[in-house]
Amino acid sequence: MKLICIGRNYTEHIEELNNEKPTDPVVFLKPDTAILLKKQPFFIPDFSNDVHYEVEVLVKINRVGKHIDRKFAHKYYNEIGLGIDFTARDLQAKLKAKGLPWEKAKSFDGAAVIGEWMPVDSVENVDNINFSLKMNDFFVQNGNTSHMLWKIDELIEYVSKYFTLKIGDIIFTGTPAGVGKVNTNDKLKGYIENKELFSITVK
Repeated sequence: MKLICIGRNYTEHIEELNNEKPTDPVVFLKPDTAILLKKQPFFIPDFSNDVHYEVEVLVKINRVGKHIDRKFAHKYYNEIGLGIDFTARDLQAKLKAKGLPWEKAKSFDGAAVIGEWMPVDSVENVDNINFSLKMNDFFVQNGNTSHMLWKIDELIEYVSKYFTLKIGDIIFTGTPAGVGKVNTNDKLKGYIENKELFSITVK
């Protein structure tokens, strides 16, 4: 399985990082070794002094597909979830300045939090999902999938042009504004609507 991540999919997040608005989805991959093991804390890596949280709605692929038409994309997933794309922002900035890939800043061990999964039919509309991240009992990110530049089915269509989607693959659909630094002993909790889908501690 692979983790397919979408960057710059919310306008306000693009603006807060002073990035250029893309004309196509920004796509990068994380290996399965980036997945934070269940019930384990997130350890800030020793190569970064500025690791940021980025809460994202996740989609789990449930059948093999390539060149998937948008109108059929909904048939390729029946579960949604929530996770964090941890980013070593200082390292990412250095890599971007040199025109180099981001993987070292995005794909290190533990950089992908995957929470519990929910049936798609438990939400009324996947293009209108409220989700949020709480850090130390304060909400730091609030988003709604209606604000995505490219909606879930559009992302599946786009990504499947380049990569065959396989059972168990997970798409990270992008983060809204409000990203920020994590520190030792921070507690992070993620929610879709009012349902808590993950809770982790930073070490």
